Amino acid sequence: MASVAQPMDGMPGAPSRAWYHTEDVWAIVLGVGLVAAAVLALAAGGSIKWLAVAPQKWSSFEELGQQLLRNAPRYLALFALWLALFGGSTRALGIRSAQFLPAFALLFLASMGIIALGAWSQAERYNLEPPLVALAIGLLISNSIVLPRWLDAGFRVEYYVKTGIVLLGATLPLTLIVSAGPVAILQAGVVSLVTYAVIFFVATRLGLDRRLAATLGAGGAVCGVSAAIAVAGAVGAKKEHGPIAITIVIFWAIVMIFVLPLVARALQLPTGVAGAWIGTSEFADAAGFAAAQSYGAYAGAVPGISGSADAAVNAFTLMKVIGRDLWIGIWAFVLSIVAVTRWEATGIESRAGAGEIWRRFPKFVIGFAITSTIISLLTSAYGSAEYGKLLKPELVNPIKNLRTWAFTFCFLSIGLTTRWRELASAGARPFLAFSSGVVVNVVLGFVLSTMVFGAYWAALGTP
Repeated sequence: MASVAQPMDGMPGAPSRAWYHTEDVWAIVLGVGLVAAAVLALAAGGSIKWLAVAPQKWSSFEELGQQLLRNAPRYLALFALWLALFGGSTRALGIRSAQFLPAFALLFLASMGIIALGAWSQAERYNLEPPLVALAIGLLISNSIVLPRWLDAGFRVEYYVKTGIVLLGATLPLTLIVSAGPVAILQAGVVSLVTYAVIFFVATRLGLDRRLAATLGAGGAVCGVSAAIAVAGAVGAKKEHGPIAITIVIFWAIVMIFVLPLVARALQLPTGVAGAWIGTSEFADAAGFAAAQSYGAYAGAVPGISGSADAAVNAFTLMKVIGRDLWIGIWAFVLSIVAVTRWEATGIESRAGAGEIWRRFPKFVIGFAITSTIISLLTSAYGSAEYGKLLKPELVNPIKNLRTWAFTFCFLSIGLTTRWRELASAGARPFLAFSSGVVVNVVLGFVLSTMVFGAYWAALGTP
């Protein structure tokens, strides 16, 4: 997800950048680099766990204060690391350091407080899940205090979530990806095709431009913001079409962060089933991760909800990142051909070559596959006892902590870059067209996740 005020690659009016000047590539560099550093540290007899610090369980402010004071050097070192990695790479992306640095400092301090709140011994009792808290705090700040718009340069929603996804690969076994991939791609394909068809049909019947209808359809069927941007560029959409679609995607993505976990909890869905439903029904990676992590926390804490916290996140990842995001390039390629050959009167200048698939392909997924492969190959050489004694505490858990930080940066940035006034300006007809797809998306996703493939998702990750 991204602020509607920020033009992005592929959106009409946004500057074109070389592939090595994109967030996808830098997310791969950062994520794979951190995992490689963790593996090298382990091979040398050490660990990055001193650096990958995060607040632990606490029950009183005195206990929390002592914990934070004791680990102050570790937090300063972690802040310096994130600042060097994100600060240096965003400068290479053309973002001024004078704008990024103060925004990121604010982001880091707020994220530390949010993660600490999630570690409170009573957090589960009051449903204070860090992703939802981060989003709520960000929305409250951005819609009650007039923040300088240049601070948005530091709230890089998609960059943080892509880096988090690459790190997530190190905690998702390659064997699970291979076994679940066909199911995820099939389920995602069915939902993608049906949702797109419904949105496009309703939009054109409401009299909307076919290029806007295509942009809205892709935003609802595939990967929210990224798909809307890719298809808007592929079909030669008008300058305002991309922002309209992004605005509506952001609105529904935020709504679903709260609605999907609450409904799944009321139905007491297993965490794997709920994660698959969220992956099928959410409209943005960042929002989906927030919802999946929130629901995963119910495992073992809410009576009647079976499964593990990891199952919710893993099922979501398989459905959204592996299943749906991979369709971005295909949709952009196909629709660019349709626009050129069928919508002749639009004056579109679109590249309809086979290279369009690669150009639109979400390349950060490659980083996800690399980190998953690295850790899977490493863990295959160890038995379960050695994994639990050595690899998990010294390698996997520190990477999970870094992933938590990256996702918290992302969730907070969503709120800090979302202004309700801007969301209200999209108009009724595009909103109605997209909302028709929301209904189909959620209902069809529920049927496939709970009935057609329910047994499969419920057993995800179990021995």
